[in-house]
Amino acid sequence: MKASARIAVAIFRVLYRLLLRWSVTGTENVPAEGACILIANHVHLADPVLLMLAFPRHITFLAKEELFRAPIVGKVMRDGGMFPVARAGSMEQKREVVRKAEELLADGRVLAVFPEGQRSPSGVMQKARPGAAVLALHSGAPLIPVAIAGTEQLKGPWWIFRRPRVTVTIGVPFRLHTTELRFSRSETARHTDELMRRLAALLPPGRQGIYAD
Repeated sequence: MKASARIAVAIFRVLYRLLLRWSVTGTENVPAEGACILIANHVHLADPVLLMLAFPRHITFLAKEELFRAPIVGKVMRDGGMFPVARAGSMEQKREVVRKAEELLADGRVLAVFPEGQRSPSGVMQKARPGAAVLALHSGAPLIPVAIAGTEQLKGPWWIFRRPRVTVTIGVPFRLHTTELRFSRSETARHTDELMRRLAALLPPGRQGIYAD
């Protein structure tokens, strides 16, 4: 992480403490080293920085390019080693993203992914894309579910006076298992549902959406 990113994160840490009542549980579930894929629900533009502050290891984001357009957050993410994904990119661009992600995992990094691919302003989980499951199956890296609750309150100009309560819950790592050499669409969809249900289990029942049991 560049020095500019470290300074920006320190500033954000102070701002988030002033503006939010946020807490983190489950940090003991994070392996001290080795590759892993962090999967999180996505509610607000504040989520990426919140994850950077809450997670006990440095994380690298695989996130949609729109997040990088925010002037301050985008710079912090780029300087922190994050890289954007074009949702409507060509097949070659998508393959390049997968190659880059696999290189990062092979290097023992923590790769953070928002499987839903877009924000849910209501805070209710939406249907996920298969990217996280594909990466986990190809790399064999464990997945760590991280649930964010409360950032859906950050609307309008007056929320800063309320200091909303926000929680970050880090779940137990798990792996996806398969005996298939090639992953069919149905196989990938099944594994995507599995990882999303693990993530949903960390959220309040009213936020689990289509992944509620």
